[in-house]
Amino acid sequence: MNLPSLTYSDDQATAYDGVAEMLRGAGIDLEDSLLMPPPGGADQVMAVTGKAGSGKTLLLAELYKALEEAGVEVVSGDYESRKRRDKRTLAILAPTNKAASVLRLRGVPATTIHRILYTPVYDPEYERIAEWLAGNGERPVDVEGLTELALDRAAAFYAGNKSIPGALAAAGLRGSDFITGWKRREEPLDIGFVDEASMLDDKQFEDLKEIFPTLLLFGDPAQLAPVNQSGTMVFEKLPQKRVMNLNRIFRQDADNPILDLAHALADPDLGFEQFERMVEETARRDNRVVWGQRVEVDLMARSPVLVWRNATRIRLINAFRNVHGAPEDALLEGEPLICDGLELPLKHRKKRLDLEARGLIKGAQVIYLGAGRKPGFSRLHVMGAEDPQVSAASIVKIEKPDEEEPFIPFAARMGATFLHGAAVTIHKAQGSQWETVQVFAPDLYAAARMGRMEAGQPLWKRLAYVAITRAQERLIWVVRNRLSKPGGPLVVDDLRSQPVAPLSLETTTEDFG
Repeated sequence: MNLPSLTYSDDQATAYDGVAEMLRGAGIDLEDSLLMPPPGGADQVMAVTGKAGSGKTLLLAELYKALEEAGVEVVSGDYESRKRRDKRTLAILAPTNKAASVLRLRGVPATTIHRILYTPVYDPEYERIAEWLAGNGERPVDVEGLTELALDRAAAFYAGNKSIPGALAAAGLRGSDFITGWKRREEPLDIGFVDEASMLDDKQFEDLKEIFPTLLLFGDPAQLAPVNQSGTMVFEKLPQKRVMNLNRIFRQDADNPILDLAHALADPDLGFEQFERMVEETARRDNRVVWGQRVEVDLMARSPVLVWRNATRIRLINAFRNVHGAPEDALLEGEPLICDGLELPLKHRKKRLDLEARGLIKGAQVIYLGAGRKPGFSRLHVMGAEDPQVSAASIVKIEKPDEEEPFIPFAARMGATFLHGAAVTIHKAQGSQWETVQVFAPDLYAAARMGRMEAGQPLWKRLAYVAITRAQERLIWVVRNRLSKPGGPLVVDDLRSQPVAPLSLETTTEDFG
């Protein structure tokens, strides 16, 4: 078939052709840009797999562009226009806000799985504006809070960027202000692309198959399988002919030492000590890899230290709080947190949907901005979310070394629960990326000494692979139990650019080991 002008590797071209054939069977011809009604029949699931640097994200982006050029409408989770019988749609999904934001930074309009499974109920005024911007309705008149000039600004923004929330922001409004509730999606969608599919568990996979008759998964088989999945990933259960693997590894300009280290782990004869010597040698010749003698505390507020053992995570968190002088009974503005789930009774299901849809799902990374107006409420910045600032009822838990029960500085009666986020396990970091990543090597050494295996591979190698590939620009391989002192206090000024959206619901070092 005629591929886009981009030059593909042989395995990328084969994968593109395989996906195009699947889409043709679903009534979408990419070669001739023809859209037909879905033919019905058996659902289709296919996977594109490959290690970091193999071109999975590039292929996803090119397939998205080809579908958009063919006239397929992208469903982002922000607003869906009225259904038309001839409309074909695509949703691009990731398991977490952070993973979705990595795709959005590359120009791919991704949203979270949760944001597609649950849809907002909008105020009628919002729908009038949105349908007009999408070309499906008349220009609204007499909209409270919107002047004619503001409407013109919204229309001008939408003409260049097909984002209705963005257009409203240009007019001085926020889409979230018009959301009156949430409901589980009742009608199926059309085509779904899922990035970071190695993170999917069986329940999420079944939910997605109910929504999307045509589903394409993108995943890395070298990562860690979800907890309680017996070391397997959902795409590993597909028939072999439905899985296309990308084998070639593309290098960035002047090579990529971080990817080189990650792919060196595939050598079955490579031991931990040999690998560490490889890291040390790489650090001598390339400043993108650092042989770290201590944990850099100034990075921990936005980029958590990646560890294997919970005991290490808890010690690092307490060391971080101690060097910043954090009181035991309160949080400092700028402290990082990780959402650990929601503590809500079943009768508050609507509130649960509201919290989750705003990005407060398990594993979400947030920055504490200060106390809310009500006792137990917190103002938070959800990292990677498109509408990041919220105020929510919170239950914050600070775990202590050698203590079974966590210390709780404050708590609402119910709401979102949080653990501290200055350090996280490598399992929880999966799907996220940061510009600079610190990996706590003594933990991986402990895993190597234990000789544990996962899905036929030494566990330390899987842990090291996932941890290393979280780094976009710079990798710090920390080899000692030492923590630097902070260069200054925690800051949040760079996160205060947007107003908070309320959620209505009752260089010296010191040792941390």
